[in-house]
Amino acid sequence: MSYSGSQSEKPVAAGDLDRSHIGQTVSFESNDFTVVFGTLSGIARTEAMVYLSLQGVGGGTHLKDEYDVPVSQNVYVQLDPLSTAGKTLADAERVIKEKFDEIKKNLRDREQKPDAEQKPDSE
Repeated sequence: MSYSGSQSEKPVAAGDLDRSHIGQTVSFESNDFTVVFGTLSGIARTEAMVYLSLQGVGGGTHLKDEYDVPVSQNVYVQLDPLSTAGKTLADAERVIKEKFDEIKKNLRDREQKPDAEQKPDSE
């Protein structure tokens, strides 16, 4: 298995996890066959390993709530919803501005070219 997170997650080396990540939802490969999803409730670290304690994972037959991962292994953390919303809003503003500019250009073009169907009154 080669888990690489989802679009709403960013990779963080397990060794870079700190107390600011407590309470965040994470996902990672615990072994070659298992991807774990849970909420960080604790982090312990040695030079070679990071020990993760999770909420919402333990209690199943094959699930546990503590995992050890190498310091260099990526753990996938949910993106900050506020910064993601800001990027989405900026993208929406850009698209709206482009469409508005396109409409203004079309209106200017119509004003400059009289409509072929409009004929001056001969009365």
